[in-house]
Amino acid sequence: MKNGLLSIGKMAELNHTTIATLRLYDKEGLLKPTYTDPETGYRYYDIQKNARLDMIQYMKELGMSLSEIRSVFESKDLARIESILSEKNEQIYQEISELKIQQNAVERSIRALERYRKSPVRGTISLEFIDRRYIWAIPCPVNFYEGSLADYEDCLTELRNALIRNQIPEIHTYSTGTSIRQTDFESRTFTADRIFIMGDYALYKSRKDLAILDAGMYACIYADSYDDEVSYADRLFEYCRENNYYISGDYICEVLSEFNVFDENRRHMFLRLQIPVRFRK
Repeated sequence: MKNGLLSIGKMAELNHTTIATLRLYDKEGLLKPTYTDPETGYRYYDIQKNARLDMIQYMKELGMSLSEIRSVFESKDLARIESILSEKNEQIYQEISELKIQQNAVERSIRALERYRKSPVRGTISLEFIDRRYIWAIPCPVNFYEGSLADYEDCLTELRNALIRNQIPEIHTYSTGTSIRQTDFESRTFTADRIFIMGDYALYKSRKDLAILDAGMYACIYADSYDDEVSYADRLFEYCRENNYYISGDYICEVLSEFNVFDENRRHMFLRLQIPVRFRK
């Protein structure tokens, strides 16, 4: 200690910070030393400087940048603090919302992987009760059933572009599906109608343009190749006809899982083809 002053090292130690931090605060004009030795350049601080240092640290904990803190000190205006903190509050709220969207997407991915591991083998037909789902859809720009996988990729690209235009997080594009109208499917006409994302309840509540897929019984068949969809859908239709099931809605091809870690040259999709059914009395 020099004449009752604290060395920069002691000041840092007492306040659980670093010498480099105190030097930075000096450089930024936030906390000037009480005395700087002209020969050695050593900085010394009065114990009363702790109050200003505490304020700096507190403002940093509130998320304020050093430049914002400096502007408050220069203005000596409490209204300036309130204005900055109001902006920080809005920023934090937005970050929380974005993190919640990300968390929901992570949880959907975990469920998708679990469902992939526990789903029946390809070609298995089953009757399943599926809970209510929420979709955001656009018309398919091309009928990819008459084309190739490249046409399906074009539909996905248009879906992503539409999501961006409508300010919907693109992370939802990793839970997608397509549909064929009931009348077309029953006539065995494969005409792609809609391509959509499977949203969650939070997205549904925050927007007015999501449609609902009602809960109900579905005849389902599982496939692990894009190329198998049409032949497997034909098998599913025959299964419903043979069991005298009444088709009660549009045909859906849902991408249950798409983690392209096995082959970089093709999509690794695990699909659940599904038809909503009712039982004839």
